[in-house]
Amino acid sequence: MGKFQDYPLLALRGRVVFPDTTVNFDVGRMISLAAVKRAADGDSRLFVCAQKQSEKDEITDEDVYVTGTVVKLKQIARLPGSTLRLTVEGLFRAVANQVRKEDGTFIATVEEIKPVHSDPSLEEAYFRTSKEILKEITETDSRISKEGAANLDKCTDPDEFVNLAGHYLQIRLELKQELLEYHGTIQRLKKLDKILNDELEILRLERKINSVVRQNIEKNQKEYYLREQLKAIHTELGDDVEERDELEEKIKAKGMSEEAEQKALKELSRMSNMQSSSPDYNVLRVYIDWMLDIPWHEATTDTEKLSDAVKVLNDDHYGLEKIKERITEYLAVLKRTNGLNAPILCFVGPPGVGKTSIASSIARSLGRKFVRMSLGGVKDEAEVRGHRKTYVGAMPGRIISGMKKAGSVNPVFLLDEVDKISSDLRGDPAGALLEVLDPAQNSTFVDRYIEVPYDLSKVLFITTANSLDTIPAPLLDRMEIIELTGYTPEEKREIAKRYLVPKKSEANGLKEGEFTISDGAIDAIIDGYTMEAGVRGLEKRIDAVCRKAAVRLSDGKEKSVSVDENNVSEILGAKRYDRDGKALKADEVGAATGLAWTSVGGTTLTIEVSAMHGKGDILLTGKLGDVMKESARTAISYIRSNSADYGIDSSLFETTDIHIHVPEGATPKDGPSAGITMATAILSAFTQKPVKKSIAMTGEITLRGKVLPIGGLKEKALAAYRIGIHDVIIPAENKKDLEDIPESIRQSINFIPVTDVATVFKNAIKGI
Repeated sequence: MGKFQDYPLLALRGRVVFPDTTVNFDVGRMISLAAVKRAADGDSRLFVCAQKQSEKDEITDEDVYVTGTVVKLKQIARLPGSTLRLTVEGLFRAVANQVRKEDGTFIATVEEIKPVHSDPSLEEAYFRTSKEILKEITETDSRISKEGAANLDKCTDPDEFVNLAGHYLQIRLELKQELLEYHGTIQRLKKLDKILNDELEILRLERKINSVVRQNIEKNQKEYYLREQLKAIHTELGDDVEERDELEEKIKAKGMSEEAEQKALKELSRMSNMQSSSPDYNVLRVYIDWMLDIPWHEATTDTEKLSDAVKVLNDDHYGLEKIKERITEYLAVLKRTNGLNAPILCFVGPPGVGKTSIASSIARSLGRKFVRMSLGGVKDEAEVRGHRKTYVGAMPGRIISGMKKAGSVNPVFLLDEVDKISSDLRGDPAGALLEVLDPAQNSTFVDRYIEVPYDLSKVLFITTANSLDTIPAPLLDRMEIIELTGYTPEEKREIAKRYLVPKKSEANGLKEGEFTISDGAIDAIIDGYTMEAGVRGLEKRIDAVCRKAAVRLSDGKEKSVSVDENNVSEILGAKRYDRDGKALKADEVGAATGLAWTSVGGTTLTIEVSAMHGKGDILLTGKLGDVMKESARTAISYIRSNSADYGIDSSLFETTDIHIHVPEGATPKDGPSAGITMATAILSAFTQKPVKKSIAMTGEITLRGKVLPIGGLKEKALAAYRIGIHDVIIPAENKKDLEDIPESIRQSINFIPVTDVATVFKNAIKGI
């Protein structure tokens, strides 16, 4: 660094001036003209720095970079108006320690930045590398003048080289400013080296793009010429006539409906009267191709024997008895009636329970083609109904496209994630699906592109959803709901043994005899490394175990790998989940375990209540929905109205604030089944009597203390089982749902049916 010196400050727009260079630029702002006049009246020196925002006219000391270059005025030329053209020579880099306004211009108190040299060898290495790269750039980049390239080539001083490179290179102002600001020579060379490498790569890409564009232009010109020649030859030979006759024969032989055949022949006649170079000619030709590609009568033969279909389903999936029973019924009716409108099945359940894979198995069991269409995020009605063929790039909707892909009129057509359809200004896809999924209407489904009725009545449509809440009611009414709830640990073990372990062993190249995994190891993975309703997480963990086994076998140190409950943690690490992790560790005051149903299966939640001195306010936290908030207020009202029965002074509610909190506050929670849980936690907080840790509950409460029925009991029971709960309070009206719960869980959990909340308190709170 040098000594401090005052210089008039001149701010430039979009430009950085470097030392060791001579540059020309125009100035016209009053503040700039005053700076030039002050310099000309003095020692002809200016402090030139870049302006941060070039579009600003009126600037302050905050609008300029503090690092710039001290220059010497070499020439001043007057242009028309009040503009001056300056020629300046960059002397040295400097940093402004203070900027003040004086006599209509800025005065900067600057300190010279002198080069900082450290490692001469490293500095020389970066210097040589930068010169080589820059030489390659100057040979191909015409934006750098020959004079500039020569100056750079003969430069021997590293700092001067950086200054000249920054001056001649066409790079962003921010990069030039960084080159100016760095103090150390190595630091400046290193930054320049990165800039040069980036520029070289950009130049290479530009050359490549230009080459490809040239080739494409030449290729297109050649193809156009050849096509015109070929077109003339075909016209002379009369091939166009033969082709149209062939299309007419194909249309008549296709077996279309009468209306569709007339439409196709009419469009063929229109096409015949057009020149083949006409844009409409290609539109009609593509339309006719679509009409010929769509299946109109082609059908696959269904599996005749019920036992064969059931065997396929049993081979592919463990459990799922209701679905297998429903498919068996469908086959039996189809065989007896020889033609029945196919039902619309909707599989509803958490992720990973096999909704999509069971649809594929159904197709295989029936001997039908399988087509899958994902509806997740679909917003445009044209995705279902297609576009009118007059639009540019028009094509049929995904229903007709799926039928073309299937090649038969009776495929199994899976509409995946039907609960995730949305709508916008382009229409409502759910409304379009009403026609597709209505057995009374889909025999005359009209796609906008095809423009004629198409029979979908023989298609077996299957839809999947995580939740029924977001499916529009009219659409839901057209479907037959089949629930796929979560699996029990025993079912997960069987699924892992029969399907997941063989599948992942083969995927990871593990041969028979090289890898074994015990039932105990699978149970340990289910209990300690997954917390889900389905088996998707279990599949990932088994895949991880197989990969680890593949690594051990590849080392050659082991000829076989055996995994049991004792060495699972060595392979997968510490347990990710604790069965008792969400359960209360001890009997607690003001805390109760509730059961909830979500789109990903059943889950448990702890409801906490704190009663503190205050003004009778009620505070609800934990991102609760409107229904849960109403349940909380109902529970409080019931306890207040019956406070004498539980030894609570009714005036206490007027001087006590009640805070109800459900942990995991970032997760939205709502539903009509937390009422009795909230009431239990509130009563415990006011009576200071603990809630039993081994009990969980689900049910809604009324102001009269009645317990109302809930849904999703099986999923909630599975959630309680997963965390080791042994007693579950349920509404008495839900006793009928216990038969849907697997026997193994019914034996492990004591279900307590209740009709009123007083019975809930008696079973859940000690001393009530």
